[in-house]
Amino acid sequence: MLTIKRIPTVLSNYQEDNSEREEAGCGRNCLGKCCLPVSNLSLYTFKKNQEGSCEDGVMNSFKEQSQPSFLKLLLEQWEDRMSRGLFRYDVTSCETKIIEGKYEFIAQLNEGRHLKKRPTEFRVDQVLQPFDDTKFNFTKVGQEEVLFRFELGNDRNSHFYPDAAVVAESCHSPNIIAINVSPIEYGHVLLIPRVLDCLPQSIDHDSFLLATYMAKEAADPYFRVGYNSLGAFATINHLHFQAYHLAIPFPIEKAPSQRIFTETGLQVRGIIVSQLLNYPVRGLVFEGGNSIQELSNAVSSACICLQNNNVPFNVLISGRGKRIFLLPQCYAEKQALGEVSQELRDTQVNPAVWEIGGHIVLKRTKDYEDASEAYVWRLLGEVSLSEERFQRVKAYILEAAGLQEPSAEVGNINQEEDSLHSQPPARAHQHLPQDCKV
Repeated sequence: MLTIKRIPTVLSNYQEDNSEREEAGCGRNCLGKCCLPVSNLSLYTFKKNQEGSCEDGVMNSFKEQSQPSFLKLLLEQWEDRMSRGLFRYDVTSCETKIIEGKYEFIAQLNEGRHLKKRPTEFRVDQVLQPFDDTKFNFTKVGQEEVLFRFELGNDRNSHFYPDAAVVAESCHSPNIIAINVSPIEYGHVLLIPRVLDCLPQSIDHDSFLLATYMAKEAADPYFRVGYNSLGAFATINHLHFQAYHLAIPFPIEKAPSQRIFTETGLQVRGIIVSQLLNYPVRGLVFEGGNSIQELSNAVSSACICLQNNNVPFNVLISGRGKRIFLLPQCYAEKQALGEVSQELRDTQVNPAVWEIGGHIVLKRTKDYEDASEAYVWRLLGEVSLSEERFQRVKAYILEAAGLQEPSAEVGNINQEEDSLHSQPPARAHQHLPQDCKV
């Protein structure tokens, strides 16, 4: 059996052995259907724009605080949860440094993230997997970990309501912003779209637009939103995005890029697509658009194409929601096939969206002290698709985003000389041995 031994990051204090929780029922004020619909939670409604919105706005009939700053409110609420002792360690005490070199990668020593974890398993060779309510999911999170709900409002202003009934104001499943109890940076939170719908970890247009609005609402270039697909180091198969504030440019944001010529749609929709240059991970950058919804829809269409074709990927939403990096990757695949060096495996770094962006979280003092640009380049170089494979994936992405006409010359999106992907691209398929799990 070909396996990867991995201990996943704990994102919630309730991420424990399910067998220990079954008898407890819903007596702990959780986010499940047993408790949430009859609860009161803080509510943040973001402003409705002239350009259109992701859904009908929430009708507000609650007592409101003064006009809020989203990021200020989020960080205040995050610090409140920290003062309550809800985090597994104090991330603000973790050492951080800039690695000397051209790219100025950011290294953090976070030994606490390596502790208090439990083993789990899910497949690395299937990007799309059904939701499994027998495993940990965010409906099991206690409401004390929630900062507030995040919903579209019904006017052109943002509002914050400290105490709002969930059932009274909405007929849809709430969007939740909660702390990540194993944070990697100050203000590290989770965005959980439509938590009661129990969506698996896969992109859809509405949820991705919600994440893009979150980045826009923060109105700060140093607040980024990230997404990891299954097979690209998502650790929980329940739809969620991550976000945090780090007041320094990410190396990927400073990397040069080259605009890609596309055949149709580009000029009308105002979307610019570029390819990263001279960066260890091959990827695409989406910018512009006549509206945030057009940009979001183009990227989410590309993500849907990747997940339907079983290509793991990461997404970084930066630039106040106006610049989005799409990064297909294959590190877990290489790990499972034994193609990653023992030196890199020993660091136990799983390169997900933040690492690919240039914020490297290290778990051992020795690795932190010895961290160099050459090490980061080797690590991220193993993440990247080969040039040939990336070109095929890129063609499919542009076609899916409506920015390029279909080409009969484009082969199977996953085809390689030593093809690991032999099934038709119309559905997710297996490219590793049947028992390959994380």
